[in-house]
Amino acid sequence: MKIKKILVSQPQPSSEKSPYYDISERYGVKIDFRPFIKVEPILAKEFRTQRISIPDFSAIIFNARHGIDHFFRLCEELRVTVPETMKYFCVSESVAVYLQHYIHYRKRKVFYGANGKMSELVTIMNKHADEKYLLITSDVQNEETMSILESSKITFQKAIMYKTVSNDFGPEEEFNYDMVIFFSPVGVASLLKNFPNFNQGEMKIASFGAVTAQTVRDSGLRLDLEAPLPGVPSMTMALDNYLKEQAKKLKK
Repeated sequence: MKIKKILVSQPQPSSEKSPYYDISERYGVKIDFRPFIKVEPILAKEFRTQRISIPDFSAIIFNARHGIDHFFRLCEELRVTVPETMKYFCVSESVAVYLQHYIHYRKRKVFYGANGKMSELVTIMNKHADEKYLLITSDVQNEETMSILESSKITFQKAIMYKTVSNDFGPEEEFNYDMVIFFSPVGVASLLKNFPNFNQGEMKIASFGAVTAQTVRDSGLRLDLEAPLPGVPSMTMALDNYLKEQAKKLKK
């Protein structure tokens, strides 16, 4: 079966340089972006149970814009004044620029990676290893992000400031794809919640991260494409390789 239509269960990339667009053009496939999950706020009462004192930290790590919203929302609810000396490390320029909604943007205290990858941001943070970092995150952490941070030189603590829940499909939303790509166990659970009689059939399922892959298998689904694997560190690279092999088979 030729793959013509792919659903990536993530928000649409903000950059036109995303590898997904290159893949779409290279192989003539239509790629849609539709998150299977959404975020909801954690209330101040819930956050207090983590026993985290925000002023004890000298640097904040943001890997998404909604993390910025929830950080400053909680600071306001907790009546925490963020020091002017606080440094901010953002996974991309677009996330860094979003900080201007809340702070006076200064180059000396806002840092970001050029390619939007956590690995590059960690290279920058390693040069500031004396800082005490607070990672703003969901109750469901990205496996790749956590692995990169844990192997870095920095000292950090994670602060759960929002929840990841199922983003339910509307009754008129179509779900007719040749491949679906998942990035979290919650995304897989959302699929089965939205479509309790789901029959995979010839649909291909791809996943990123060992836990997500295991969740696919434990759910009784067939996993057709997995990343990361040795020599294939990203989902886009794995997808590119998969479609390349498919194109070769169709030519025979």
